[in-house]
Amino acid sequence: MAERPGIGARWEAYRPSKAVWFWSCIACVIATIVIGFTWGGWVTGGTAAQMASAAADNANAKLAAAFCVNQFEKSPDAAAKFASLKKTDSWERDDFITKGGWVTLPGVKEPISGAADLCVQQLMSTKLPPVKAAVAG
Repeated sequence: MAERPGIGARWEAYRPSKAVWFWSCIACVIATIVIGFTWGGWVTGGTAAQMASAAADNANAKLAAAFCVNQFEKSPDAAAKFASLKKTDSWERDDFITKGGWVTLPGVKEPISGAADLCVQQLMSTKLPPVKAAVAG
């Protein structure tokens, strides 16, 4: 009885055909693409452009919100306006800020989208001085 060669010997003796080489390469390319797009963080050019645009819009809103908070706090009647803001319903606070003009940057005609919500969030988390009573003279 002839002895069967071991797996190592069979591996060394294996000579794949051109078709096997071709389809193996195609399978590796497909696997690389699938792994790259699902787990590797690869994106298409269109998706990258959308992500960059969203990041720029978010940065603009954050800048306008910081400007809004600064302008709100610098206003002469900031404490009274803050009290009015607190009395306003939560879903109308962004309109209060927008109508006040605090989210419109200098040189820009329209308010920055999303800045009013961020400004309200920041204002509600800060402590402004209490309203000073008018001194009768």
